[in-house]
Parts: sequence; structure tokens; C-alpha cells
Amino acid sequence: MLNINLSDFMVELKDGSIKNVGPANKHAEAKLFDVEAAEAREFGDKRVKLVFSDESGNEVQVSLFPEDAQAVREDLDALEDDSRVFE
Repeated sequence: MLNINLSDFMVELKDGSIKNVGPANKHAEAKLFDVEAAEAREFGDKRVKLVFSDESGNEVQVSLFPEDAQAVREDLDALEDDSRVFE
């Protein structure tokens, strides 16, 4: 299930084109639940891409610099050691 929350978001649809209207203070949040597949791969010369998808075909891609990807790995290692999730 893909959940997208957009705040202060307004667009104008005119002649088949979408145009941003209003101030540039927009905020968006996306959440993907019930992930069926997850993978990590190279993205360009300097980044790691994490790709998550669900059974409905929804997909979220996240591009991280290597040090941020390493921080995620360290968080997962800590969870594996200390959390009941990995029991």
C-alpha cells in the first residue's frame, strides 16, 4: 500500500499541462507498506539506490550517498542484535 501525503500543494491543469501554482513551501511524504521486494544497487558514480516495491506494483526509490547507506546498514545491524523484530 502506497500512502502519499501532500501539504500546501496546488497545481493548475490547463490544456493537458500541469503547472505549479502558489508558494514554494510544499511538503510531501511517501510511505510504502507491505513491501514484497527490496534491493540495493549502484546509482551513477557516487550513490546507492534502494528500491522497494509492493504486490500492487507501487515502488519507492531512494538514492543515498555511500556514507548514508552505511549508516542504514549499521542501524540494521544494531536492530538485528538488539530488537525482537529479528528473533
